[in-house]
Amino acid sequence: MTQIEVGHVVPDFTLPASTGGTISLSDYKGKKVIIYFYPKDMTPGCTTESCDFRDYNGEFANLNTVVLGISADDLKSHGKFAEKYSLPFPLLSDEQHEVSELFGVWKLKKNFGKEYMGIERSTFLIDEEGKLVREWRSVKVENHVQEVLDAVKAL
Repeated sequence: MTQIEVGHVVPDFTLPASTGGTISLSDYKGKKVIIYFYPKDMTPGCTTESCDFRDYNGEFANLNTVVLGISADDLKSHGKFAEKYSLPFPLLSDEQHEVSELFGVWKLKKNFGKEYMGIERSTFLIDEEGKLVREWRSVKVENHVQEVLDAVKAL
């Protein structure tokens, strides 16, 4: 699968969801979709980012926009994470990292001298027709969600 680029339609995908069942990107045709990829449930940066998206979720909803979080964690981990922090949007499990690879966020990472494959924190904004209109790669958490909200308002 080739990596998706800004200006192109995002191929449909389906992943298991923390809310039960599966979710497909095509479920949200006619709405804007924010997909944020994050490395791991329950870690400090990922918790802050997820809670920021939670806190702005009402504003996104008022702008016909849904939020989806994706990591390689399993559904059990996602369920605990969503419950502990009252996350009002689905967390999707990409254990085989197929969607992460489509978006080009499955990368070689280095931490404490160890190399491993994992998700690079990134966010993508998809318009109502399914086209990728903005991307933020190697995201720094502070003020990121406000920047995404401003981009949604500008559409």
